[in-house]
Amino acid sequence: MMSAPRGCVVLLIAAAGAAQEDRQAALVQRWTEGITDVSGLAALTPFSQVPYDPQDLASICAMKKTVLDNALQATTDYLAHLKSAPEPQRDWPEIMKLNHQLGQLAMYRGEVKEAIANFDEALAVATKLRQTYFVRSLEEKLAIAHLRRGEVENCLQHRNARSCVFPIGPDARHRLVSGSRTAIGIIGKLFQADPSDLSMRWLFNIAHMTVGGYPAQVPAEYLIPPVAFASKASTVQYTDVGAATGLDANNMAGGTIVEDFDRDGFLDVVTSTQNSCEPLRFHRANGDGTYTDRARAAGLANQLGGLNLVSTDFDNDGWIDIFVLRGGWEFPMRNSLLRNNGNGTFTDVTAEAGLATPATASQTAAWADYDLDGDLDVFVGNEFSPSQLFRNNGGGAFEDVGSSTGVARTAFTKGASWADYDNDGDPDLYVSNFGEPNFLYRNNGDGTFSEVAAELGVEKPAYSFPVWFMDYDNDGWQDLFVSGYVQSLGDVARGYLGEEPKGETFKVYRNEKGKFTDVTKAVGMARNALTMGCNFGDIDNDGYLDFYLGTGAPSYGALTPNLLFHNNEGKSFADATYAAGVGHLQKGHGIALADMDHDGDQDIFLHSGGAVPGDAYPNSLYANPGNGNRWLEVRLTGVKSNRAAIGARLTVTLADGRRIHRTVTAGTSFGTSTLRQHFGLGPQGVVRALEVHWPASRTTQVFRDIGPNQAIAISETAKAFQPVSRRQFVLPGTARRSR
Repeated sequence: MMSAPRGCVVLLIAAAGAAQEDRQAALVQRWTEGITDVSGLAALTPFSQVPYDPQDLASICAMKKTVLDNALQATTDYLAHLKSAPEPQRDWPEIMKLNHQLGQLAMYRGEVKEAIANFDEALAVATKLRQTYFVRSLEEKLAIAHLRRGEVENCLQHRNARSCVFPIGPDARHRLVSGSRTAIGIIGKLFQADPSDLSMRWLFNIAHMTVGGYPAQVPAEYLIPPVAFASKASTVQYTDVGAATGLDANNMAGGTIVEDFDRDGFLDVVTSTQNSCEPLRFHRANGDGTYTDRARAAGLANQLGGLNLVSTDFDNDGWIDIFVLRGGWEFPMRNSLLRNNGNGTFTDVTAEAGLATPATASQTAAWADYDLDGDLDVFVGNEFSPSQLFRNNGGGAFEDVGSSTGVARTAFTKGASWADYDNDGDPDLYVSNFGEPNFLYRNNGDGTFSEVAAELGVEKPAYSFPVWFMDYDNDGWQDLFVSGYVQSLGDVARGYLGEEPKGETFKVYRNEKGKFTDVTKAVGMARNALTMGCNFGDIDNDGYLDFYLGTGAPSYGALTPNLLFHNNEGKSFADATYAAGVGHLQKGHGIALADMDHDGDQDIFLHSGGAVPGDAYPNSLYANPGNGNRWLEVRLTGVKSNRAAIGARLTVTLADGRRIHRTVTAGTSFGTSTLRQHFGLGPQGVVRALEVHWPASRTTQVFRDIGPNQAIAISETAKAFQPVSRRQFVLPGTARRSR
């Protein structure tokens, strides 16, 4: 059946009916600040009524191409028609708008120089007509376009491991400086009309960094001082080895899974892209620190698009499967459940599993055994249509029980995460929404849920995106992190200047025996970041969970660093981004933390890329050089509980009495880490006891006196753990590191 929803609308994409469009407009109007839009998405809106089949991925690709072709042809033809009139009779305001539209369409495609020419022509007309508002708007867009030109000519065409890493240091300075120099001149002119514009001040400082003029050449009244960017926590310096390992695929925004798909002991990497005409990438580990894309051989070449990926073992066969989410920020299109055949290939079983229809717009899903019957169920959060909870019948098929269980609310859902927040033995569900209160569904233990977010005071921020549970203070209760998403470069600057943000900040809710307390300010997270992706892990093996955020927005002007936060012994978080050298300015999406080289510390995989084809960027793998602390890796296999052990809880007790708590999960609502559980043990690393609590059997295993710096495997019914042989290797681009 063919349908023709609106495609490619700016940020809140596509709708089904005027009521939904009005609701989207209301959400946009409530934003405190915006980012000057240079992306081209809005220019496609008038041409988006093109039929497509939401079940046919090739049809979606063809539709998007047709929309772009129609937009370019119609705009070019109409502009030529208007220019054919005698000059005194020309519709100059319309000519200005059409040139602006062509400039936006060129930016969408990544044709930056063409876009600049169009914006320049539009600006000339606006100046002639004395259209003050349009003059300023076009000057801002020209500044952003020239900054992007500098990125293309340097970060992309002459890239090195430090390119585009913020603050821009000597190794990352632009060799071709025309783009940034032109942007500096335009922004300097803009300051004459509005010297208080923090968004332009932010970009002004970045532009000066790229040409080596920061801080000396930045006028004092516009300077964001270097001390503002200094890390509040010391850490080791990471190295981006994405190019050296073969993991630097160039792509738009997308999802990430790091997992051992072929069970050879090495972690593979699967990525997706929002580009509906490009397939998944399956980077198989070669066992020597390099990777080869085997998507075609794995049967994934026809799996086009996908804004997010989530791992699962839905059929309990011990082979990790893939769930692809599509349509987020766009329009309905089907998801894909890809069964791992155990022979290096995958089969699309979406239709036979009952997950293909109806097609929805979604970018988030979370797997858990909510009914504790031993197999994994999946919650799918949708945009402006009822969310779904698919119960696994154990025979390869799913039934949508969202309505009967009480979780089928309609919202603009952005994130979802399961955790047993009240420690009653069954998983509960948190759902983040954009533009309305969030949901916390308490599992009643009888197959139904009760929504208790407002009752427990965890319904904010109103504009939420990624969400995750993690026990940051190691007290055995799952704490809740919810990232606000208000597009504001001004608030980013305020955060560094020590000023109060105007928009919503993060929310950190400390779990106090099933009740929550807002500790956002107390733990140092009362700041606004454009968080799109995230994941957590113990980067320094001190036993406390840290986290890394991928940031961005559709506009090329959303130049904000991805951020690393270090956990200060469960008391607070400190920004360690710049000390670690991981503050990439390109947009961050799917993120995973895992020990890629088996050396005992967690590395960071960053999936880069924006919302339009022209805003693609290579991915990064940040190699962790380590710090000498000890570690333990635990691999669980369920028997009565689900085979992947999702939901199992582990507690390590150290010799000094300190306890470290973990729950088996693939990570957050954006980014999927391996199911292997990594424990940092600190400098001594003597494990007196390891407890494993299994969800379905409700049994507990206790293992004592486990040596550090090893990987072990535990089956749900085993009386002893088994050591796992791991071959350490050196990631290309790094020096060998001793432990």
